[in-house]
Amino acid sequence: MRTIGVSIPIPQPYAERLHQVRHAVGDPLADTVPPHVTLMPPTDVERVDLVALRAHLRTVAAGSSGFRMILNGTGTFRPVSPVVFVQVSRGIAECKQLEKLVRGGPVERELEFPYHPHVTIAHHLDDAALDDAFDELADFRATFEVDGFDLYEHGDDEVWRPVDRFAFGS
Repeated sequence: MRTIGVSIPIPQPYAERLHQVRHAVGDPLADTVPPHVTLMPPTDVERVDLVALRAHLRTVAAGSSGFRMILNGTGTFRPVSPVVFVQVSRGIAECKQLEKLVRGGPVERELEFPYHPHVTIAHHLDDAALDDAFDELADFRATFEVDGFDLYEHGDDEVWRPVDRFAFGS
């Protein structure tokens, strides 16, 4: 069974810094999940018509415009969920609109929690590791232009890789 997702990738050099911290705090997903802002969480392919999904994603991208994203500092979903993340401080409305449009097509995917755009940097670790991740990136700041999003596939080796790019306005 294959699993896919749709995300906004975090560009370099920011992605490398986020990866380093995720790796340093011992998150086992550090080397398998590239830094990103999720638009559609992991979804089983068996329930998705990939041809229809790609056509839908092209339509969403074509009707969308680029925007500036600012990542600023850390946040957490604790105690509800053991997650530490880098906060999206600019681009929230655009991410929410994209998420709604992406999931409004041929994919019927229920969310476990309300959508909150963020970049996960530590997940399912002990409190000390979560605190370390929170503190290490508390002053993190990144500003970049978002010009599209990617379709990802979860490989047999457990690594998430982009398999298609959807540029805005194209």
